[in-house]
Amino acid sequence: MTDSRVPGGAPAGEGRYGEDLFEPERRGEAGRIDAGALVYDPFTTRRLRMLGAGPGRRCLEVGAGTGTVARWLLEEAGAEEVVALDRDTDALASLGGPRLRVLTGDLTDERLEPGTFDLIHARFVLMHLPGRRRIVSRLAGWLNPGGTLVLGDAVELRDALDTGSAYRRTMDAMWQALWTTIGTDISGVPAYPRFLREEGLRNVAAEVCCPPLLPGSPLARFWSDTWSRMRPALEATGRVDADVVEEALAYLDSPRLAELGPGMAMTWGQRP
Repeated sequence: MTDSRVPGGAPAGEGRYGEDLFEPERRGEAGRIDAGALVYDPFTTRRLRMLGAGPGRRCLEVGAGTGTVARWLLEEAGAEEVVALDRDTDALASLGGPRLRVLTGDLTDERLEPGTFDLIHARFVLMHLPGRRRIVSRLAGWLNPGGTLVLGDAVELRDALDTGSAYRRTMDAMWQALWTTIGTDISGVPAYPRFLREEGLRNVAAEVCCPPLLPGSPLARFWSDTWSRMRPALEATGRVDADVVEEALAYLDSPRLAELGPGMAMTWGQRP
């Protein structure tokens, strides 16, 4: 872990997303995920369309969540087949049809062999997993010739002059709590283009999307729900107490809100 937000070289937590934090069966969790999807799906689908998502393509949606991107690949892009992969697939029960295969599996399981694909997409998945460099190699190995791998993970452009606001302290506590609980690490996300180049992919490129963080918006709701669900872990970092978190939550719903919130870096490359 090289991210300066985590002081003292604290070891990565060995917990797991969906088990030790953000349990899918917890009330409101699907709504939290869908709030994020409302924000990021337009960026994701625009890029996937530009990269050739469409009829005749066999697609793998990694960490399919509630299925919004898998549904778009099927219904809007008209993919020939979509494999929706997740460790917990209960939220995908509403998806159906002969062109969809729901696959319950763990991306870190070396025995997982879903097949080969023309398009592989993973959003906000690798940042939560150990051994991501090895995972990138495996994903690249599942590409058909000419197939495209698209990876999206969180990035943050920090205000270096803000070290003490409730918003900043709570956001920093979140990153630290995620690291020490389930090992989430966004510090390596800028290396993804290099990873794809090292895998022999061509036409490698990347972009950063930072949607506006507006009071009452789906993005503000996503962060509010995230912090609310993490409150014990946030306070356990020692960076914030209950009053600071309450102030930060109120700020997200305030007309005073003025922040460049965390965004998403998307990286893509094509198998020769």
